[in-house]
Amino acid sequence: MERLGVKATPSHNRSKTALYVTPQDRVTEFGSELHEDGGKLFCTSCNMVLNHVRKSAINDHLKSKTHTKRKAEFEEQSVRKKPRALTASLQCNSATQTEKISVIQDFVKMCLEANIPLEKADHPSVRAFLSRHVKNGSSIPQSDQLRKTYLPDGYENENQLLSMQDC
Repeated sequence: MERLGVKATPSHNRSKTALYVTPQDRVTEFGSELHEDGGKLFCTSCNMVLNHVRKSAINDHLKSKTHTKRKAEFEEQSVRKKPRALTASLQCNSATQTEKISVIQDFVKMCLEANIPLEKADHPSVRAFLSRHVKNGSSIPQSDQLRKTYLPDGYENENQLLSMQDC
């Protein structure tokens, strides 16, 4: 053929890369094993960047021993960490929040009844004692917040109790 002036194109010069394939296309092709973030293709279980242009590179990674091992670990973790319903999380959080408020109100009431100034709650040794020996004791705020937020509540509660006793 070269005698006629026509050159044969060798097959190894052709590129075997898919030029117009996006990472999102590969995600739809391979399913939940891959995900796209910021224009890059990631393996979900290995959390490593893959070349989205070459399908063979993705297939090789998915067949590799490291991927198989990490995928098993990833699935084991997802089985152990079962997702909780939002309402269950909110109920747990609200119960904890209610307990925290109760501890703070009891602390303020104790200080008032024992004639202990709320400023004493700011002392480092008091803080250390509360965090070490009282459940949710480290969540007791500084004296200025106790005075602004929780003292009026205690005052109102005491006034209601006194007015009920007078009747």
